[in-house]
Amino acid sequence: MSSAVDQKKQIVEEIAGKFKASVSTIVVDYRGLNVAEVTELRKQLREAGVEFKVYKNTMTRRAAEAADLAGLNEALVGPNAIAFSTEDVVSPAKVLNDFAKKHEALEIKAGVIEGNVATVEEIKALAELPSREGLLSMLLSVLQAPIRNLALATKAVAEQKEEQGA
Repeated sequence: MSSAVDQKKQIVEEIAGKFKASVSTIVVDYRGLNVAEVTELRKQLREAGVEFKVYKNTMTRRAAEAADLAGLNEALVGPNAIAFSTEDVVSPAKVLNDFAKKHEALEIKAGVIEGNVATVEEIKALAELPSREGLLSMLLSVLQAPIRNLALATKAVAEQKEEQGA
């Protein structure tokens, strides 16, 4: 009897550790997806570096409370799967949101973004953001614009003086 309790405590500690270690965690309802669709979803998440697991709700609730994420408990009803990402905040939201658009059976329920419980709207807004590389390229182009404009203006002045001198 005690070994079963110990196993459950170990699973709760494992889930709580994943909650604390991940920068982005998303809870989804996968009811209605067939095996091929779930396999495809798992493959896409694995390629993005995201761990996708199914745990019992009672254990997940206890782990959420242990990780100070009790606000997540109201989403832990029915069959749930949880996507944990330790590296990229945006990738699980992006993959799950894109998959949910193609497969209406997948429902995003809630999530945790950098230690804060997030609503479905916040997760979808995060999924619509460009990738990190895209954001960096946008920032770089904004930073380069004044220098580029100065260089173009200097070149135009130099060409104008050449024409006047000739």
